[in-house]
Amino acid sequence: MQTKAPSSTGFLDSLRALGDSLLGTVQDRLELFSVELQEEKFRLILIFIWISAAIFTAMMAVAFASLTLVYLFWESARLFVLGGLTLVYAAALVIIIVSFRRFLARQPSPFSATRQEIGKDRTCIRNES
Repeated sequence: MQTKAPSSTGFLDSLRALGDSLLGTVQDRLELFSVELQEEKFRLILIFIWISAAIFTAMMAVAFASLTLVYLFWESARLFVLGGLTLVYAAALVIIIVSFRRFLARQPSPFSATRQEIGKDRTCIRNES
């Protein structure tokens, strides 16, 4: 009379269940990462479009305003006007750079939800051990 060890079947079933659970978790995390990657790509494209539009319109306005001012003061004070415009543009550049840095600092960190979920997974695994 031969008796098979029932524990080996139970052990293999447990290993399969563990592997399935592990693969399911990895699949969930990869799907979350994929969604976040799409969101980051979309946000980056929108930022590029807004910056391009702002730069184009600002350059056109600045060019025509500058030409108008220099034309108006061509006879009397063209060097003072050009110097003043240079100072105004330099100040505007500083303001834009500071504002853009603040904007970037307020942006959420990329893939934060994925990192948070992986951290929760690691905490659960540590607590179960």
